[in-house]
Amino acid sequence: MNNIFEFTLQNRKNLSTLLESTSKEDLLKIPEGYRNNIWWNIAHVVVTQQVLLYKLSGLPMRVPEELINKFKKDTVPDGTAKDEEIKMIADLLVVTVIWAKEDYEAGLFKNYMEYTTSAKVTLKNVEDAIAFNLFHEGLHLGSILALRKKLL
Repeated sequence: MNNIFEFTLQNRKNLSTLLESTSKEDLLKIPEGYRNNIWWNIAHVVVTQQVLLYKLSGLPMRVPEELINKFKKDTVPDGTAKDEEIKMIADLLVVTVIWAKEDYEAGLFKNYMEYTTSAKVTLKNVEDAIAFNLFHEGLHLGSILALRKKLL
């Protein structure tokens, strides 16, 4: 599991660099032919990790509920983001992976509610969720890179 957490942490560092190096205008822009933007994809991976690991384990999520509601599965960006919201996500990108690793190592994830993802993968335990989350984040990194390329 250590490698999966390390890979996820590196992905989050890459996302953090993208977030910091992209103008707010470009973060929020939805190019023609796309349904979302760079900003939504970055915030979505933070929220999804919390849902897959914590919520489905019956544990309190470690990010504000308003972020969960705004960026969870089946939401769409509204083309806006407050500076405070961007800063909050920037601050959560790396630390949520660190917290998840610490909580996993402390044995907090005792129960898990089986869940079938939209990719038709059934998660039976938190280890499945941690592995699937890395796959999910990779998909969104690919989307972000495609969006960025379209904006250049």
